[in-house]
Amino acid sequence: MIKRRQATTVSLVLGSGGARGLAHIGVIEELEARGYEIRAIAGSSMGALVGGIYAAGKLAAYADWVKGLGQADVVSLLDWTLSPGGMIQGQKVMAKLREMVGEWDIDDLPLDYTAVAVDIEKEREVWITRGPLFDAIRASIAIPAVFTPHRYHGRLLVDGGLLNPLPVAPTLSTLTDITVVVDVNGPPVQPPPLQGHDGDVVEPGLVQRLKGYLAGRANSGGSEASLGLSEILMRTLDVMQGSISRQQLAVFRPDLVIRVPKNSCMVHEFHRAGPVIELGRRIAADTLDEHGHERRGARVL
Repeated sequence: MIKRRQATTVSLVLGSGGARGLAHIGVIEELEARGYEIRAIAGSSMGALVGGIYAAGKLAAYADWVKGLGQADVVSLLDWTLSPGGMIQGQKVMAKLREMVGEWDIDDLPLDYTAVAVDIEKEREVWITRGPLFDAIRASIAIPAVFTPHRYHGRLLVDGGLLNPLPVAPTLSTLTDITVVVDVNGPPVQPPPLQGHDGDVVEPGLVQRLKGYLAGRANSGGSEASLGLSEILMRTLDVMQGSISRQQLAVFRPDLVIRVPKNSCMVHEFHRAGPVIELGRRIAADTLDEHGHERRGARVL
């Protein structure tokens, strides 16, 4: 006689972290491979993007696409602007995602979904739980000084990670067996997890311009004199989000926290998607094994 175990249901919290957020894909793949059923997702920034695409049933297509991006491909998706609100409009990449995923309303998604953003004018957190999916995603990924803010229903919205990089609270209204948090700003490890995985050839021109703007002079020793403005901004955001994340985890005490080291890659390195996704899957597998969350499925009685 063969009897199937009832699937463990999951509320999944996906944190902010730029390109490191691609590790969320590997985590989701591992959870699904073990038979877990994801019924609710809340995400900030890249977590909102990956979570929304998963909810729409297009995560495999997105993963295949992003794995094929080189540095020049990434830059070709950036629509530069002279706006004082940010250097990238974000319309090109959102158009590509809409083409790949299709238009969705959050109410029509098969699971509970929340994208977290910040109302920069009213200085408060916003949970987007209805309306067009890609309005919610665009608002949540609007990293200050990088992407221009997103005007939605009269509100000027920016990256949700500013106030809530690990949004556990929005998932509490959905009754599930466990809450799993994926923190892609975990403590750094040595050597860096993806050291030696830089197979892409560095491209000239705009790629170097973008890398220089976002990274500053990160490899120059780290003194205040050597850091670029954007590097100081990114490090400041890391410190702030790390502090907020620790508070969130202490307050809400999720059942499982999967931590991806913040030195896995830099926030703009989307051309490293393949290794980052695999890193997320591997860390998820190790964490699940460590906490006794074995693979589920059929068992013989």
